[in-house]
Amino acid sequence: MSAEPETSMSLAAIRDLLECEVLACPELLGTEISTVVAADGMSVVLTALCRRAFLVTGLANIQAVRTAHVADLAAILFVRGVRPNEKTIDHARQRSIAILATRLGMFDCCGILRNQGLRGVT
Repeated sequence: MSAEPETSMSLAAIRDLLECEVLACPELLGTEISTVVAADGMSVVLTALCRRAFLVTGLANIQAVRTAHVADLAAILFVRGVRPNEKTIDHARQRSIAILATRLGMFDCCGILRNQGLRGVT
């Protein structure tokens, strides 16, 4: 069996596809994403070993940014219309972690990204 070719998308393409607002680090929209991890429990993210992945979460607080920094994630997408406070956004800017927000739910976002060929963390 041959392995599936790796598919990636830029954060800009993800922004457009999921109708996102960019809350931090728009200069990173050219970053290519191929792996997605979706979780509200940050311990799950830390054990996933998904370096430079894209985090999809509803946990819109500073802990999500701290976790993304420790896990070396490229960006965070906050779902279900939740928005982090300004302190959380500033924390992400200081660490060069892009933050996007969408009104879509986690399930829908993950399904759309999967249909585009992005892979989840196994």
